[in-house]
Amino acid sequence: MQTINFTHHFLIAMPSMADPNFSKTLTYVCEHNEQGALGVVVNRPIDMTLGALFAQIELDLTDNELLNQPVYYGGPVQVDRGFVLHRPLGEWQSTLAVADEIGLTTSRDILQAVAEGRGPEDLLVSLGYAGWAPGQLEEEIKQNAWLTVVARPGLIFGMQPEERFAAAMDLLGISPAFLSDEAGHA
Repeated sequence: MQTINFTHHFLIAMPSMADPNFSKTLTYVCEHNEQGALGVVVNRPIDMTLGALFAQIELDLTDNELLNQPVYYGGPVQVDRGFVLHRPLGEWQSTLAVADEIGLTTSRDILQAVAEGRGPEDLLVSLGYAGWAPGQLEEEIKQNAWLTVVARPGLIFGMQPEERFAAAMDLLGISPAFLSDEAGHA
């Protein structure tokens, strides 16, 4: 059976999204195949800065611009584990190449490089990720839980978190104000 691959797509939560983990979220799909899907929520900063995170893992982050960047809620799976969405791809110990220029890295070496000023040009650090069993994401999309659109890296790395959801909707030519949380009612 031929299935669509949503790797390097945004999942835009519909207003009817009942799961509070994903209400009003924009999720970047890092991997989608016959084993399921993995993504990172890119518009939900948590009450922690990169400076605080680096202090916890005993790395000295001195870049003033990075110190105050937020850490993100990446999803409900493995919330005690860090995931670094970044560009360019680079050469790290444990990286999933998502697209030509974007990677998702889980190894500490990337954070060490960031602390030393040798990290990737753009990064988003999350705690946790979103995961779907085989066929689950496709089923949720059929049930209108998500809108999908091909991802634009500039939206993740070049916009404020609170602007990303609406910007992804704009890629589809839809205003969030026009979405109803009741199916079949405009």
